[in-house]
Amino acid sequence: MDLSAFRRRPSPPPSTGGADPRSAVYLKASPPRGSRSMKAFHGASFQSSGTSDQPGDRLLGGLLSPGFDDGSCLSRYGSFSYRRHSPNNPSAYLISRLRNYESLHKRCGPNSKPYKEALEALRSGSAVGYGECKYVVWISFSGLGNRILTLTSSFLYALLTNRVLLIDQGKDMMDLFCEPFPDESWLLSKDFPVTDQFDSLGQSSPNCHGHLLKNNMINSTEKRMPSYLYLHLAHDYNDHDKMFFCDEDQKAMEKVPWLIIKSDNYFIPSLFLMPSFEQELFNLFPHKEAIFHHLGRYLFHPSNHVWGLITRYFDSYLARADERIGIQIRTLDGGDGPLSYVMDQIIACTQNEEILPKVDQHGTVSSSPSEDTRLKAVLVTSLNLGYSDNLKNLYWMYPTVTGEMVGVYQASHEGYQQTEKPLHNLKAWAEMYLLSLSDVLVTSSWSTFGYVAQGLGGLKPWILVKPENRTTPNPPCGRAMSMEPCFHAPPFYDCKAKRGIDTGVVVPHVRHCEDMSWGLKVVGDDHQDL
Repeated sequence: MDLSAFRRRPSPPPSTGGADPRSAVYLKASPPRGSRSMKAFHGASFQSSGTSDQPGDRLLGGLLSPGFDDGSCLSRYGSFSYRRHSPNNPSAYLISRLRNYESLHKRCGPNSKPYKEALEALRSGSAVGYGECKYVVWISFSGLGNRILTLTSSFLYALLTNRVLLIDQGKDMMDLFCEPFPDESWLLSKDFPVTDQFDSLGQSSPNCHGHLLKNNMINSTEKRMPSYLYLHLAHDYNDHDKMFFCDEDQKAMEKVPWLIIKSDNYFIPSLFLMPSFEQELFNLFPHKEAIFHHLGRYLFHPSNHVWGLITRYFDSYLARADERIGIQIRTLDGGDGPLSYVMDQIIACTQNEEILPKVDQHGTVSSSPSEDTRLKAVLVTSLNLGYSDNLKNLYWMYPTVTGEMVGVYQASHEGYQQTEKPLHNLKAWAEMYLLSLSDVLVTSSWSTFGYVAQGLGGLKPWILVKPENRTTPNPPCGRAMSMEPCFHAPPFYDCKAKRGIDTGVVVPHVRHCEDMSWGLKVVGDDHQDL
C-alpha cells in the first residue's frame, strides 16, 4: 500500500490577474446591525439582555437541555442575553440525537455500573463485554484554542459512533467549563488505569493504532482486539495514523471498548469525506457550516468564575455601543511588538472594508458628539498591548470622517503564550468568548483562538492575510467563506482507491481554507460552486 501521498500538499490555486487568489471567495461585510443612540450615556438605563432578538430563547433553539440548576452554571442559560439571536437553527435531528446521547452518557458515565465494569475489564486487558457502553477518552493537549476544537471533534466522533465522551481533567478543565451533560459528569475518573501514561503516549506506543497497523497487528476480521486503542491525531501523525479516516479501519475500531485520542487538530472536515459517516452528518447538519457553532455552544459554557470576567468586562466597556468590533491579533514572526507592518495591515483592513471609519488628520471634521452619534466599541485581543494603544491613539488624536465615536479596549496583554498556567487560560477563554459577542470580527490567519470566537459567535470573520517578508500584504484581509474552523493537517488519501488525492476537491462542501492553502474546512451551500 502506497501511503506516501498522505504527505502531499495541493498546489496553491492559480493566480487571478495578480490579485491574491483567495480574494475571489471573500464577500463584502454586511451592514451594521441595529443602533442605540448616545442617549445611553446620558442617564438612560441600559440592560445587556436587550441585545438578544429572542429574549426567551435560553435553550438556544433546543440545543440545551432544560434540566440543569441555573446557579450551578450561570452562563448556560444566561448567554442568550449577551448574544444576538443566531439565524442558524439546529436541526430537529441534531436536537434528538443530543437528547439520546445524554441518556447514553447517564447510563454509561463515570458513576454507572457499566463504567465500573468496563474499567475492570481494561485493568485486566480484556475487551470482552463492551456491550452498549463504549468510550472515547480525550487527552488534554496543546493550547486552549486547540483543546476546544479537538474536544468538539472528539464529541462529534463519539456521537457518530455511539460512544461516550470522557475528558482528561488536565490542570484547569474544571475551572474553565461547566459540565455540559445533565446528571452525569464528562470528567474521566481519577482511577482510570491509563491516566499516568497520557503524557508518554505516542506513535511507538504498543496500543497505538498506527503502530499496530504498520506492523500488521490489527484488522477488521480479527476476533481478539486490544482493550484500548490510542489514536495519535496530532499534527505530526504519520501515514498509518491517518488511516483513522478510512472506513475499513473504523470497522476494526468498533470492537474496541476504549479509544483514547490525542490531537491538536479540528478534524471534522475529514469525517465528511468518509462514506460511513456522510449521510448521518448531512442529517445532523443540513446547514453544514454551522457544525462548530452548534456543538461549541452546546458543549462549552464558561464556569461561573470565567462568566464573571466576561459579563463584568462586557457590561463595563462594550454593552452601550451601537456596534461591537472584535480584532484578534496573533503574530508568528517573533520579535517585540507592535510590528509596524502588522499595524498598517490592521488599519488598512478595517478602514478599507469600512469596519472602522477613516480619520480626518487635517481636523476639518466636527468632533462634537450629539445624541444620535454612533459609538463603535473595538475589543482587541493580543499578547501585546501596542496594537490597541496605537488604535486608541489614532481615534483620540483625530476625528472620524463619519462623525462616529470609536472606543478601543483590551482586557489583557500577557506578553507570551503561557499554556500551562491556569490563570492565563482563564483570561484566554474569557477573551475568546468576548470576541464571539462581536457584530463584526477580524481574526489572524492560522489562529485557533480566532476560530473558536468566530464559531461560537456564528460569524464569518475578515481574516488578516499572513504577512510574508515582514511587509503588509495587499490585500490586507479577506472575508471567510464559512464560520467553520480550518483543519490544519488533513490527510490527502483516497482510502478506497489507495492512492493520493487532493481532498479539497472531492466534495463541494469540503474546500481548502482561506488562511492555509493545504488545510480543509466545511463550507455552506453558497460557496460550494466556487
